[in-house]
Amino acid sequence: MPSEIIYMCRRCGDLLSVEYNVDLMRPEIASNWVGRALSVWRYAELLPIVDRNKIVSLGEGGTSLNKCDRLGGYLGLKEVYVKNEGENPTGSFKDRGMTVGVTKALEMSMKRVACASTGNTSASLAAYAAKAGLECIVLIPSGKVALGKLVQAIIYGARVIQVKGNFDDALRIVEELCMTQPIYLLNSINPYRLEGQKTIAFEIWDQLGGKVPDKVIVPVGNAGNISAIWKGFRELYLMGLINRLPRMIGIQAEGAAPIANMIKMGSSEIKFVEKPETIATAIRIGSPVNWKKAVKAIRESGGLAETVSDEEILSAQKLLARLEGIFVEPASAASIAGLIKLSKNGLVEKDELVVCVATGHGLKDPDIILRQFPKPIEIEVDVNTLIKILSV
Repeated sequence: MPSEIIYMCRRCGDLLSVEYNVDLMRPEIASNWVGRALSVWRYAELLPIVDRNKIVSLGEGGTSLNKCDRLGGYLGLKEVYVKNEGENPTGSFKDRGMTVGVTKALEMSMKRVACASTGNTSASLAAYAAKAGLECIVLIPSGKVALGKLVQAIIYGARVIQVKGNFDDALRIVEELCMTQPIYLLNSINPYRLEGQKTIAFEIWDQLGGKVPDKVIVPVGNAGNISAIWKGFRELYLMGLINRLPRMIGIQAEGAAPIANMIKMGSSEIKFVEKPETIATAIRIGSPVNWKKAVKAIRESGGLAETVSDEEILSAQKLLARLEGIFVEPASAASIAGLIKLSKNGLVEKDELVVCVATGHGLKDPDIILRQFPKPIEIEVDVNTLIKILSV
């Protein structure tokens, strides 16, 4: 197991990937998982940690896979599931990566950790750093992070620094910081963090009783999650636990869609978005560092990418809440908006098994809801008035 702190290949400059010895990639390994609770660490044999006594955990993973019959019926689809990652300890899928990444920081005897963030990463890293007793440094784009996420980072004790620029600017300088100072970088350029996120695929497989979805729809921002989930399914395939692979569908907001635009145009080159804009703050990223991995995941799987408008995102957020009782943040709702758009365009067959990954809880960004809907009606303490209002 490499003990050197390295984030990119010294020869080509590309991001690194964690690969396992062939003796691990066999179906017998799964027999170890059977008696363990559904969680990230259920799959410890395929996670890059040497000393399990150092594991930093807040109970991440084991999120519900909801069969959404009302949503499916609305769209004319038979099997629609939503993997609700908002049930993680800090309310997003980032906790899967941070339990592994912060544990790795301890293994490497690091005392300080850092990240740039649009919100969820900062909340997650701050929580896991607090649990581990590490100093946490968070850089955020000034005025661009939802209050619910910023509050989390602050209460967990992180040093939160606002950068007068966008996420890509914040990431650039935190990378420079960690390359020159003894501070462990835990953005998704860190390959160990993505290993935790791949367990979404393992759990979907477990929760479906060994079945493989036809399509997995994922919101795409910095693009680590879709590539991590694809890696998880590929590892299940290499182990002989599944005999086919899902198609990976990446959804981006129209104002921050360099990957989706590239895929849709069939291009070999990506055009980054200098000033990304979308109401879905968690995916408001114009220069995703994992774009090559994401493009590879989509193309290798025979999948596709699509863009959705802010209006489509907000409509999908409301629809999921009112049909299925699942409240997700706007970035999460992008996967539902993508499903709606693809089904209308005939790109999802009615008999296909589709899983949408909802990446974060709706309470991460409550201001969005408050701005969309009127304030509750106020009345005097009078039952007749109440009856009159309810009869309308």
